[in-house]
Amino acid sequence: MKVLFITSTRIGDAVLSTGILKELIQSHPNIDITIACGPAAAPIFSEMPRLKKLVAMEKKVCSLHWFDLWKICIGIKWDIIVDLRNSPVSRMLFARRRYVMRRVDPSIHRVQQLGDVMGMRSSPPSPFLWTSDRQEEAAQKIIEPKQKVLALGAMANWKGKEWKLERFSELAFRLTQPGGILAGASVVILGSKAELPRSKIVLEKIPAEKRVNLVGKIDLLTAYAVLRRSSLFVGNDSGLMHMAAASGIPTLGLFGPSKEAHYGPWGSKSAWIRTPKTYDELVGEPGYDHRNTGSLMSSLSVDQVEEAAITLWGQHRRAVEK
Repeated sequence: MKVLFITSTRIGDAVLSTGILKELIQSHPNIDITIACGPAAAPIFSEMPRLKKLVAMEKKVCSLHWFDLWKICIGIKWDIIVDLRNSPVSRMLFARRRYVMRRVDPSIHRVQQLGDVMGMRSSPPSPFLWTSDRQEEAAQKIIEPKQKVLALGAMANWKGKEWKLERFSELAFRLTQPGGILAGASVVILGSKAELPRSKIVLEKIPAEKRVNLVGKIDLLTAYAVLRRSSLFVGNDSGLMHMAAASGIPTLGLFGPSKEAHYGPWGSKSAWIRTPKTYDELVGEPGYDHRNTGSLMSSLSVDQVEEAAITLWGQHRRAVEK
């Protein structure tokens, strides 16, 4: 069975779409999947079973990247095409079955929207990532068995969504100090190489004996394996947040100029906290321009995030003890 799966350019959206892939693989053991996505998201699919081809599409003028994808796919009789981008390509190829994301219900979570495409809105498949032995071994060298770890996703792909970096340092101090919920824990800071200059603001205020600086040092799936070995994740609305939630650890997402009802971390061990101002209030302020705005998260205090982290951790501990 040949399947073409067209998904997002962004890491977070691509992660949220992986539940559909897992469902397809489990339902069709002899499936061969071609994935088309953006270059940033491509690495998260690299270890997926039944992967036939991974097409990382560089955006081109006049949307010519879709023409390039069509040339790759035109000679194949597809059994299933799943198009989560509503692209022209899926309309120009032969397919026995076609699932295309067109209009979406803005009132429901992105995972439910994706499930709706496949007729699974009421019980959409949860995101899931696959890793290699090499990535698992690399993560095991970073995180020792039973080691307590607070993982931080302090950066985001847009400055407006970033909680003040120095507040992450203060939060880490509170949660890992004697008497904190993760007393004595190591603090792992994750991010891309491009985020390294900003990460120094967080890193320099965390004691050297506690901090584990992984910014720009590991690939996405090794980061996922590290997250799976962590105790708790706190971070901005980002691809890392969605990876943490998919890994199954307690995940606290911080929201301001993005919609938690739509993009909150998915799963029973996840929670979110947002700024006192709503999304509409933040993006509707006079002079707002997403191209040059600074952080819109300043009204969210360390006290508020600490309280939310303690609540989430308490819920997790009670569930484990049952």
